[in-house]
Amino acid sequence: MEPKLVFDYFSQINKVPRPSKKEEKIIAFLQGWAKEHGIDCKTDEAGNVLMSKGATPGMENKATVVFQGHMDMVCEKTSDRVIDFENDPIETYIDGDWMRAKGTTLGADDGIGVAIGMALLTDDKLEHGPIECLFTRDEETGLTGAFAIQPGFMTGKYLINLDSEDEGEIFIGCAGGANTEATLDVEMEALPAKYFPIRLSIDKLRGGHSGDDINKHRPNAIKLLARFLYEIQNKYDMRLVDFQGGNLHNAIPRQAEAIIAVPAADKENVRVDFNIFSSEIEEEYHDEASLHTLLESTTATECIKKEIADKFILALTAVDNGVYEMSIDLPGLVETSSNLASVHLVDKQIKIVTSQRSSINSQRKAMSASVSAALQLAGFKTVTADGYPGWKPNADSPLLKIAVEKYKELFGKEPKVRAIHAGLECGLFSQKYPGMDMISFGPTLRGVHSPDECLLIPTVEMVWKHIIAILKDIPNA
Repeated sequence: MEPKLVFDYFSQINKVPRPSKKEEKIIAFLQGWAKEHGIDCKTDEAGNVLMSKGATPGMENKATVVFQGHMDMVCEKTSDRVIDFENDPIETYIDGDWMRAKGTTLGADDGIGVAIGMALLTDDKLEHGPIECLFTRDEETGLTGAFAIQPGFMTGKYLINLDSEDEGEIFIGCAGGANTEATLDVEMEALPAKYFPIRLSIDKLRGGHSGDDINKHRPNAIKLLARFLYEIQNKYDMRLVDFQGGNLHNAIPRQAEAIIAVPAADKENVRVDFNIFSSEIEEEYHDEASLHTLLESTTATECIKKEIADKFILALTAVDNGVYEMSIDLPGLVETSSNLASVHLVDKQIKIVTSQRSSINSQRKAMSASVSAALQLAGFKTVTADGYPGWKPNADSPLLKIAVEKYKELFGKEPKVRAIHAGLECGLFSQKYPGMDMISFGPTLRGVHSPDECLLIPTVEMVWKHIIAILKDIPNA
């Protein structure tokens, strides 16, 4: 696999646990690696790591270029995979032209970006001006590292973010976003006599990234299960015992389960209804080859008070999820969306996590308000975080012009220049470094934020060649 240096470093990175908010081991690894290779390295109070490399002879007058990726990864796994993400390595394998992981996320988002940066710092055959490589922490669950970056930590005039997922596409803008969380304390009561407890589950969906994949007809397991509960709530004297679904705020939920109870006389009717419902959603989402539904008997002695449970199911059914509006300025770009990310009943409290994204801040605020209102009607207390800013496109970017020209020279075709509905740290960098010229690109990834995550191996070499060509043509400072 080429470039060998990049894949060697990616292999090393995948041996180091790096869940979001628990990056201490990867920070220590990077610091030790820099010391071993004699590379200038500094770490700020937040844990962001910046490494620097001087220019090669004859290129000292070039402007400094920052290459940036985040060191943390989304830790998702299949239900049958046993792994401790805080201590165990990611196990990878090759599937034709794709690299995958055994039952977990691969970590190429954004481990491959970090590996490219490390290779740039150690490949002595390259011709380049001054280089800085910034490795940020906790991008996936709050952009904590990027929020904490202080003016002056970086010195580069140009920045190339290596956290995009479609080779041949250069990104010059991204959506801003915020999480809306809701909580509701619930009262439990004894399950009525002669009620039959049933466990319902929907799982093995593809899921995916709540920004980049929100418009790809990916079903949300929580919304599907809520849809069935709403249906039978209106047919039977149903009681809700438990509801659990989703995991990460930025992932489309792949699984959800509920425990309900109905009068024993209705249990077979519920089974028939669930079979019909399962057939309907399999037809609706026929491209979800692994979609799995299950109904089985279970045990329970208490349930949520009926009036609370009924309102909860109404709220899950009503709350916005998916694409809300498409951009009128950039065809094909999702402008505003919301993701119902997780629902968990723990210690007699229901907690719901959602995320809203938009290229327009006022639209994002309106979307968050809509989600809050639906949940407040059911009695939930809601809080919307401050969120993170979008990154306004600059079609006249000098760095963009260089990148487009070099891509055409290398591959004989025009790259696509576009904005992305997912969040990128560039929005925060643009606030701290308003004069910095930025673009984002990277190798092709699929299934990010899910165990289906995979990396298209040949595109890594294409990105590498593109970077080398850009570095040779960077203007003088």
